[in-house]
Amino acid sequence: MTFSAPLPAPSPTARRILLVDADAFFVAVARMVDPQGAGKATLLIVGGVPGGRGVVCSASYEAREFGVRSAMPIARALRLCPTAMCVPVPRGVCGRKSREVSAVLSRFAPVVQAASIDEWYLDLSGTEALYRDQSLADVAHRIREAVHNETGLIVSLGGGANKLIAKLAVEFAKPKPGSGGTGVFVVAPGDEGAFMQRVSLADIPMIGPHFRTRLESLGLRTVPDVLRLDLQSLERMLGERAARWLHDRVRGVGSTEVEARQARKSVSHEETFHTDISDDSVIERELVRLVTRVASDLRAKGLSARTINVKLKDADFRIRRASRTLDSHIVADRVILTVAHDLLRKLRRARRTPARLLGVGLSGLDEGDIATQLSLFEASRTPDATETAKDRALTNAVDSLRAKFGAAAIASGRLAEGPRERRRRGRT
Repeated sequence: MTFSAPLPAPSPTARRILLVDADAFFVAVARMVDPQGAGKATLLIVGGVPGGRGVVCSASYEAREFGVRSAMPIARALRLCPTAMCVPVPRGVCGRKSREVSAVLSRFAPVVQAASIDEWYLDLSGTEALYRDQSLADVAHRIREAVHNETGLIVSLGGGANKLIAKLAVEFAKPKPGSGGTGVFVVAPGDEGAFMQRVSLADIPMIGPHFRTRLESLGLRTVPDVLRLDLQSLERMLGERAARWLHDRVRGVGSTEVEARQARKSVSHEETFHTDISDDSVIERELVRLVTRVASDLRAKGLSARTINVKLKDADFRIRRASRTLDSHIVADRVILTVAHDLLRKLRRARRTPARLLGVGLSGLDEGDIATQLSLFEASRTPDATETAKDRALTNAVDSLRAKFGAAAIASGRLAEGPRERRRRGRT
């Protein structure tokens, strides 16, 4: 793809950066999980259930034509598109498919940066000889084919000399209905200026609704509107910092730093209830379900955790949190649930009001085998919060069964019991 603008001049050392974007990722995974249901629904919304108070995570392109957008309340989305099928996010499978895509990408690029669960930056600078001087677009098509063959997912790739151009280019690559996109769109070095004139100001990352409204109030509605002003004029209108930032962005100047993503700092899940819940026993059952999910995700990533966090959003939208850090890293559902139960009860005792949302998070993460750490603490003063070899053996067995027969194949009755119930049954 070539453009006529003469500036900026091509650089002999221009970077070769790609952004890989899994098209309608959550929709695609939901269809894989339920091919006879979601797989056959043209109008599909992923993020919750009808009557729920969740928000849209993703929607099929056909549903988007009705005005359905990410982060929109499910109730509003269904008013806009009442015949759409609405399904929860298949979180566990989404995580697994994301890791599968990342594994494929790591074979093509020396550096892969996960920008989100469904976006990855690749830096192919210096790989020209490896790919026998193939163009960046040709390499992108190879990557796209490999991802589809090995994961079943369709991805689009945008390319350019920096991350900003790659991010904007991927939107032109997506094969949306009527768009003419082929799945790959690369902006050649030196063509950034002309390319940016095809871009909406609102599409530039970090230009949100408030900043856009401010720009419009100043008569700046398009990229060409901004390009007509010199830096000094922009500084008088926006201030030095915002003006310099916008001056660079409309000219296609962006970061070239592509770095492998740092180790994850936390794993969490939360649930907004369909109706506010006052009954402690009902809230505690929701806690069991959340702990099961978050502990499973923790182990699937090969991690262990030391800190358990519980979050409550009350009916009046007040958010409260409680956390506890253990002596050693743990992975077992039983231990995580024991601590989470204590934290939840502490929050409920402090304020008796219906709950709107409940969340469980794990932090203080570490990788690798925790067996050597455990032996030092098995004589802890709080045995319920101590992970034992028996816990690990049970956890491994349950994970194996779930991997073979599905996440709902097995659930331990002991997980639904708090310390009070275990004492009543004579357990320690």
